[in-house]
Amino acid sequence: DYTTASIVNDSDIDCVLVGDSLAMTMHGEPSTILASTSLMALHTKAVRKAIKNKLLISDMPFLSFRKGFLKAMETAEELMKAGADAVKLEGLDGHEDTVSHLIKSDIPVMGHAGLTPQSVNKFGGYKTQGKDKTSADLILRQAKKLQDLGCFSIVLECVPEDLAKKITDNLKIPTIGIGAGPHTDGQVLVIQDMLGLYDCPPSFVKKYMDGRKLIKEALNSFDKETKSNVFPAKKKIIIKKEPLNANY
Repeated sequence: DYTTASIVNDSDIDCVLVGDSLAMTMHGEPSTILASTSLMALHTKAVRKAIKNKLLISDMPFLSFRKGFLKAMETAEELMKAGADAVKLEGLDGHEDTVSHLIKSDIPVMGHAGLTPQSVNKFGGYKTQGKDKTSADLILRQAKKLQDLGCFSIVLECVPEDLAKKITDNLKIPTIGIGAGPHTDGQVLVIQDMLGLYDCPPSFVKKYMDGRKLIKEALNSFDKETKSNVFPAKKKIIIKKEPLNANY
């Protein structure tokens, strides 16, 4: 949202992703599948208003790039006009031509390999991918193909760290890891997870603060001070110098 993005803009963070996980974190949906293009554009526009000096990437939502060139182009257009500098799309199985078409149309594209949350039903849950040789080789091939198609970067999600290292070593473009160990070129986390706003974040997440506890303490303090007439304090009250008219 705008408020969170304004804080990020003042930080040392290099890049911002408006991820389709916002369907879950901001709207309480059970999965990212429920994110729509209009929802992604709405949040992208709000974030763009705050992000002034960082790369802003927006997720192309579920099936938006699986319905032909026209639908993919319309989705990318809506996100770019909302303020995205680039788009990210998941996987590479049957839509290579779409990725190529987007890139040839001067739309910067970030790839995403490994665990792709939009395919969670196929995977049977949010599970680490690439644990056996066959699936690891497939993810490596996908990453190389995404690079060959012209992607400027690739997210590697929930893969073993040795596989993430192998992919990173074999690519010329940056890899961004999430739950993929320390050997990628960069890292990404869902901001609600890293700020401790959830009770049960994924096991790979490091909470940099206990935001849920701090916010709850602030709310309880406000409630207590209000009910005990501590807030608002007299110095916070606007006092009218002239007496009020009886008909005021």
